[in-house]
Amino acid sequence: MSGLILKLAPKERILLNGAVLENGDRRAKLRIITPRAHILRLREALHPDHADTPLRRLCYTVQLVLTGDISDRETRPVILHQLDELILIFKDHKARRNLEQAVLAIHHGQFYKSYKLLRSLMADEKALLKCHA
Repeated sequence: MSGLILKLAPKERILLNGAVLENGDRRAKLRIITPRAHILRLREALHPDHADTPLRRLCYTVQLVLTGDISDRETRPVILHQLDELILIFKDHKARRNLEQAVLAIHHGQFYKSYKLLRSLMADEKALLKCHA
């Protein structure tokens, strides 16, 4: 059986199809088997006021797809275009590999995977922006 597996810490909250769920006092593992379910760990959520760089704006857009606030079908071309632009900017091999994997994830409708890959690059973007300031 396939699906997204979430390992939740005690009291961790997730957004699932518009409802906030909170884990109990113990660690838990959930398998989400419904395709296209809208899931976001609230501890990973990006506040709109913090979407102030190209990568963060892209993360926020993907986050809106994860929460179901915007359509993945309509937004996918925009996301892919922004990813292509970021691939041209990031020169680090690891960062480019993560961006290329994010592109593949978006093509396969795996927005959560893409979101995690993009969030892993935030420190790299911060360093890159410092170098060009």
